[in-house]
Amino acid sequence: MRKRLAALRIEHRDLDAAIDALTGAGSQDQLQIARLKKRKLLLKDQIAIFEDYLTPDIIA
Repeated sequence: MRKRLAALRIEHRDLDAAIDALTGAGSQDQLQIARLKKRKLLLKDQIAIFEDYLTPDIIA
């Protein structure tokens, strides 16, 4: 699971770089940028689920 989490983080970082590159280049393809942002949000949710699963519950 830790390998999958690491892969998700790398993909999330790569998408962030791609979005920055497209917006920085003045790309007019707003649909593609929106799709990349949506995929990035889905990855963020998956990362959070994996992190919650891997973090033990602490009863205070």
